[in-house]
Amino acid sequence: MQPISGDERDALLSSYKHEALHLEMRDIYATDIERDRFSQWLRGEPLDPEEEAEWWRWWFELMDANMKAGKTMRRLRIVSEPVTDYIRFEWLDTGKLVEAGEEVRWLSRRMASTLLLPGNDFWLFDREAVSFTHFDGAGHVLDHDITQDPSIVNACLTAFESAWEMATPHNEFKPA
Repeated sequence: MQPISGDERDALLSSYKHEALHLEMRDIYATDIERDRFSQWLRGEPLDPEEEAEWWRWWFELMDANMKAGKTMRRLRIVSEPVTDYIRFEWLDTGKLVEAGEEVRWLSRRMASTLLLPGNDFWLFDREAVSFTHFDGAGHVLDHDITQDPSIVNACLTAFESAWEMATPHNEFKPA
């Protein structure tokens, strides 16, 4: 494993050639901006459309370029049920990800009991490299690392594909 910065990992989101897979397994994530958006939503306050457009702009531009280049991106979220308020908030945003071209599926953590999953969220790029994200208990990103070790890449690919087959497409998933 080699440490990489968040910026280096983010650069891979545009430089992959064919497919990026993202496995998310936490019930809350805690970036400052997301926390502000989430807190506002929790209070029942509408999110400002202009601020939202700016928040999503970089992701939509990235996805547009990737889709035009014929790349695919799949995101799988493994969640506890009943879902946390944060996951309910994330579910509302996920329609935007799907509209941008991502394939997104959801899997109840209970259904994942028989799967062998890695201990951390990851991005898998072109079945060649996997980047893990390490979080503290409150959901703040601590750091990232990356490996091209074929046994780790293959284990993550197998775990992702096994979970993907069991998961529910976003448009069919209703948070409990």
